[in-house]
Amino acid sequence: MRLPDKKAVITGAGRGIGRQIALRFAAEGAHVVIADLRIEDARAAAAEITAAGGKATAAYVDVGDAASVQKMIEAASAAFGPLDILVNNAGVGLNKPFLTTTQAEWDLNLRVNLTGTFLCGQAAARVMVANGGGRIVNIASISGQRGGVGRSAYGASKGGVIALTKIMAVELAPLQVRVNAVAPGPVDTDQSRATHTAATRRSYLERIPMNRYGTADEIASGVVFLAADDSGFVTGHVLNVDGGFNSAGLMFDADA
Repeated sequence: MRLPDKKAVITGAGRGIGRQIALRFAAEGAHVVIADLRIEDARAAAAEITAAGGKATAAYVDVGDAASVQKMIEAASAAFGPLDILVNNAGVGLNKPFLTTTQAEWDLNLRVNLTGTFLCGQAAARVMVANGGGRIVNIASISGQRGGVGRSAYGASKGGVIALTKIMAVELAPLQVRVNAVAPGPVDTDQSRATHTAATRRSYLERIPMNRYGTADEIASGVVFLAADDSGFVTGHVLNVDGGFNSAGLMFDADA
């Protein structure tokens, strides 16, 4: 086991990628707090872990509200003890042209994706610093690294997460808190299957050298690495789990 008895909070872990991260953490021996705005989803995920013999509990959180975040961190400490790991996974998405994106949509993406990462990271880091250290993994995105159609609000929020990750890492390193990020490419989830049109899927596959979508478990593997002792000398890093998308330039069949 790579996370034996580590106390971990994973936000937005009631379903999707966050849920898979929680399942992997529990399998690696962590005691997991599944924090989500949808408390019933969080409870169902916690029940799945405990039924398999792991340790998990559910907690409500609105990551964009400082009081809610503080209450969740306190509940996590009460459940399992001082926090060792935080995964800032909670997020919302938007795929809409820049000229028609509303301020409300812009504000929501920044509130959840960026402000939520700031508030949860700050509250968790204060606990970690007081207890000798910890690890924070922020979920960024390839949309925060490159220009993409329809990604003004979402991409800006995730670009902010990447910058915040580096700043947190520099400031918290002397206090024994490592901070890194995972930047997923397109992932095969219920949400992507429902929202990605055939044209969207084709455009991604044309630009990904591995020519496929990733899986939630592959994202979880990257998060486990950054949360475990394996990455003990890694901080301020953005780990792309994207099938080569960010590295790719012009691609064509050289034999054609």
